[in-house]
Amino acid sequence: MSAGVNARVLIVARDDSSAGPLAEGLDRLGWRTVTARREATAASALADLQIQAAIVDLSGLGDEAVGLADRLRAACAPRRLPIMAMGAPDPFQQDRGYDLILAGPLDPGQAVMRLESLVRTAVAEEEFEVRVETFAERGHVLDAPANDGSPYRVLAIGEPAPQFLALSNALARNGAEVVGAFTAFTAFDYLHERPFDAVVLWAGESPHEALSIAAGLRRNTRLYHTPALLYMQTNSPITASEAYHRGISDVASPETPETATALRVVELARAFRRQKAVRAALEQARGSGLMDAATGLFTRDLFASHVMRLARSSQIRNRPLSVCMLKVSEKADLNAPRAGGWVARAVPQIGSMIGRLVRAEDTAARLAPEVFALALPATPLHAARSAGERIAAVIGCTAFEAGQGATPFVVDFDLGVAEVTSPERVGLALEQAAAMAQTLKAS
Repeated sequence: MSAGVNARVLIVARDDSSAGPLAEGLDRLGWRTVTARREATAASALADLQIQAAIVDLSGLGDEAVGLADRLRAACAPRRLPIMAMGAPDPFQQDRGYDLILAGPLDPGQAVMRLESLVRTAVAEEEFEVRVETFAERGHVLDAPANDGSPYRVLAIGEPAPQFLALSNALARNGAEVVGAFTAFTAFDYLHERPFDAVVLWAGESPHEALSIAAGLRRNTRLYHTPALLYMQTNSPITASEAYHRGISDVASPETPETATALRVVELARAFRRQKAVRAALEQARGSGLMDAATGLFTRDLFASHVMRLARSSQIRNRPLSVCMLKVSEKADLNAPRAGGWVARAVPQIGSMIGRLVRAEDTAARLAPEVFALALPATPLHAARSAGERIAAVIGCTAFEAGQGATPFVVDFDLGVAEVTSPERVGLALEQAAAMAQTLKAS
């Protein structure tokens, strides 16, 4: 456990029986932690540090847990604080304000997966609030994230063993609609035909097959965030820690009561549905009629207005903000496509690709015919550079049409990044990013 000023996660726990090993594991995985024994200490940490998320160990808290989530969020405001609880999931605890409740003790790898998802959702919610202001200024109203009250849709994959059928029945009793698939081929047919809020995998005698299905989910951009619970034998050759590092969201065994396991699946589905609703709300910008017609990205003026608001929001929420510039490189082997206008024809596709490669909470804009910009909330400089390099690398692997009889061409980018330190320095940060891209071009 580390109580350094760079702590990202606050753990609220009465003792170290579960919190200690979890904190040590999170520290090793790059999620520096600080632990608070009392609520007052937790509130002080939230006020002073750039805490991104909190984990509350419900054991031993008793009545103090009632309303604790709301009080912790108030101490962190206006920065949104996702809070994960560690304890036995309870349908009544959903009203206590926790974003997710997972059965303890938590494996660090499992906790990191959930923290990444919850933090991204919190940042996306903040981005939506800023985006509402930007679009309202131009007379366009963005609807708030929709609250889908329909039953959770769960896909159960695996052999029809008695315990698995019992779990399916327990899920149905908790208001979930369960669809069964006995093979991986059938499962992916279902996954491509309709949306699901969670997947349950029955490992049975072949856990590797279940893990291969989980890996298939993580390789698919549309299904990547879908939570998966692995129902695994206690004597399985696969450890829970290994399962978490291979994309599993939670692990249960046949010895776990089906009702408890069903509640854990419902918890995962609840958090995922919230994430989907926020992402869908952000996507409304594309249909606003205010975007660049060719690429679907923010226009230069819309981006300038929005990034200024983002800078103010980042300052009051004590979050980093970075910008990234991507300019199509002027290379010798692009001379022919440029002369024929083929680079200009590829720009709409390039811009569309950039829009799909950024996170939902990021803002991508077209500033000039071959110049793109990104505003990356809650992102420090090094992470912004990695994001820009990843986008450039993916698009650099795409061949674009160069005309009949001509060899298809690829594009490279001159890349520049800068961190926005204050609203007054937004223009300077953009100039620094553009200058860096120009320097790289010259070199």
